[in-house]
Amino acid sequence: MDVAAADADEVAAEVVGRLRSAFATEADAEWAIGAASYMRDQFPFVGIRTPARRRLGKEALADLPTPSESQLAAMARALWQQPEREFQYAGCDLLSKHISVAGPTFIDVAYELVVTKSWWDTVDALAAHTVGPLVRRHLQLTSVMDDWVGSDDVWVARTAILHQLTYRADTDGDRLFAYCRLRATDTEFFIRKAIGWALRTYAAHEPDRVASFLADTPSLSPLSVREATKGVDRARRRSVSDGAGTPANRHAR
Repeated sequence: MDVAAADADEVAAEVVGRLRSAFATEADAEWAIGAASYMRDQFPFVGIRTPARRRLGKEALADLPTPSESQLAAMARALWQQPEREFQYAGCDLLSKHISVAGPTFIDVAYELVVTKSWWDTVDALAAHTVGPLVRRHLQLTSVMDDWVGSDDVWVARTAILHQLTYRADTDGDRLFAYCRLRATDTEFFIRKAIGWALRTYAAHEPDRVASFLADTPSLSPLSVREATKGVDRARRRSVSDGAGTPANRHAR
């Protein structure tokens, strides 16, 4: 297929067809039933475990060149239209791999995917590996995150809270804390869990800042505090362990 000469919908159809054929070669009907049950029977599954899915997907699409932004959008939408959940996972993989081709308006595509067939598995992948990198490349999109975090849609708000997960030491701590503070009293489990996860991740780099935030924000739920505290404790134990391993400290003991 001449991808350069094909329109976006043609490329998307080619990708879906190749993946469907590839997945069929190793589909496990019994595993598919278990996977669907784990996801509360919200989505049917082909029956492909993650390592096999990624291997089959890589092989099936190996000769396709880097897509254009419009082709990437069409691929993602087409994969989201498929009934089996593995196709949405494949869409997340493609988006993560090629998000660098996307401009700031691609945030509208990301929003569409977040609110379609929404559950933590795809939403978290989109937050960390599509929305996060997109915002990082196009800083004007931080204002979009500021809007999303106040959304009545739990998945949109969760995406905003989690979008800095891969930023590591470059995390905007003040923005993260503001988001957590804004949603601190939320009773929704997936918001409370997201707050704890985001803080736990940031604590790997700034345990003292996170500890201070926890102490100064009594409105946080016990779940959020418990998750965040794991990160603080882990970082502090690592710091002590690393310090104890230095020649100077060994001699002091």
